[in-house]
Amino acid sequence: MEIERKFLVDRLPEHLEQYDTQQLEQAYLCTDPVVRVRRQGDEYILTYKGKGHMVREEYNLPLNEQAYEHLLEKADGNVIRKRRTRIPWQSYMIELDIFEAPFEGLMLAEVEFETELEAVAFIPPEWFGRDVTFEKEYHNSTLSRKGFD
Repeated sequence: MEIERKFLVDRLPEHLEQYDTQQLEQAYLCTDPVVRVRRQGDEYILTYKGKGHMVREEYNLPLNEQAYEHLLEKADGNVIRKRRTRIPWQSYMIELDIFEAPFEGLMLAEVEFETELEAVAFIPPEWFGRDVTFEKEYHNSTLSRKGFD
């Protein structure tokens, strides 16, 4: 089960260069339900996500590079490329995504939680912008279809 909140980012936090950053590439084989392939460094993953916004099922399966490339060719819509920076904050790990074209300028921060109660009680750092957890247009699966519907 994934319990996650998502926020727009108005401005980047200070000293961003001190944190680990990784390039991600992902594409969607289906958006209802969500079936995604992702390359993260030299790791390849097939993900299924159930319905929902803040709380939903999520299953990850490892892929090899050949399987990833094969499935990537079958993806619908945009291939999403972004730079992810993992920022420890209090007892949480913030995942800051800075998107590349065609979504250049979009910056989102995601935080995962152990419980729904913890997610609801979360007070974000001051550099977070609007909470878009329940706004479907900021889901990566929706972005993948942008311009194709």
